[in-house]
Amino acid sequence: MSGADHSRWRKAVPYLIGVALLGLLVWGFRPVPRLVDVEPVDRGHLAVTVEAEGRTRVIDRYTISAPVPGQARRQRLEVGDAVAEGEVVAVLDALAPPVLDVRDVHQARARVAAAAEALAAAEEAVKAAAAAAKLARSEAARLERLASQKMVSQSLLEQAQTEVESAAAQLASARFSKAAAAHELEAARAELAYAGGQDPETTGVLELRSPVAGQVLRRQFESAQVVQAGEPILEIGDPSRLEVEVDVLSADAVRIRPGMRVWLERSGYDAPLEAQVQRIEPTAFTKISALGVEEQRVWVIADFVGPPERWERLGDGYRVNARFVLWEGDDVLRVPTSSLFRRGEDWAVFVAEERQARLRRLEIGHRSARHTEVLDGLEAGVSVIVHPDREIEDGVRIQRRE
Repeated sequence: MSGADHSRWRKAVPYLIGVALLGLLVWGFRPVPRLVDVEPVDRGHLAVTVEAEGRTRVIDRYTISAPVPGQARRQRLEVGDAVAEGEVVAVLDALAPPVLDVRDVHQARARVAAAAEALAAAEEAVKAAAAAAKLARSEAARLERLASQKMVSQSLLEQAQTEVESAAAQLASARFSKAAAAHELEAARAELAYAGGQDPETTGVLELRSPVAGQVLRRQFESAQVVQAGEPILEIGDPSRLEVEVDVLSADAVRIRPGMRVWLERSGYDAPLEAQVQRIEPTAFTKISALGVEEQRVWVIADFVGPPERWERLGDGYRVNARFVLWEGDDVLRVPTSSLFRRGEDWAVFVAEERQARLRRLEIGHRSARHTEVLDGLEAGVSVIVHPDREIEDGVRIQRRE
């Protein structure tokens, strides 16, 4: 190297060092990519649900009570014992009857007449329920033939089969009501016979019989004791015939309709149990939440769907978690709900494109806790940023978190 070249090189070194330092400064102060989590936009099943806690209860139950004041003998039945229709479940030694005036006698006779009329009405209800059950079976059989020929949809056939099960349950309930009405008539007659010595042939010993076949659900006492007229002694029902009562917020109750599907979870079974909304009670009640807030809640009653063997291990008063399906669809374009945020009046997301966040405005439909339906603004396959923070804006450099 000549002396001139060496001199020029020595003069250029400070400039090269300055350029290198400037490059290091630019590199050091450049924006650091934001670490983000991303999820894809895809197509799949989407369901909008309402969840609430509920409990099972026996549909038809009957309370055995004392028709007249007396000495109830010691109870021999335990809770859970099976009883047959007409079986003696309690024995009562009637106390000395009081002297009744004319008005009391007329009242007792009126109760007998009212009980007889109630029994007649229950018998007519059984006939109506039997006719409805027969019609439902006939309609289901007709649709089965049409379904085998591919002339009706499978959903219509399933609806008809559900109506058969519902009609059978209504018939069983009507028969239970008839048996209970017959027992009420018997109790009213016993009250008239023992009160005031209206029947001189009475022995003073009353055998209280079960009006229905079932199990003992509750007993009020075990040892012998004095009971008053109308005081409950036993409660009998059929645990195989269950329904579910769920208290939901009144704001959610207006979105629930009879016939909606319900999934019962956390019942002890591995898989959810299917049920169907039977009715929404019209009256709300006030309940204090765990946070001390007053809430208006409504009872929603749901019936199990399918054979009783699916829930045979459940009993009266068992806890379940009910998930009401308000809307559901298949092959829905959906985006993670956690990626959505408001931008003015619109909904928006950040799409991960070439290591940059790009703002996309979109139109959404149904929403659930996990996913939201996309009507316009996104396509399947793109990745969106979930849980975007305030530091992310359109064009910000990002790096996917591994």
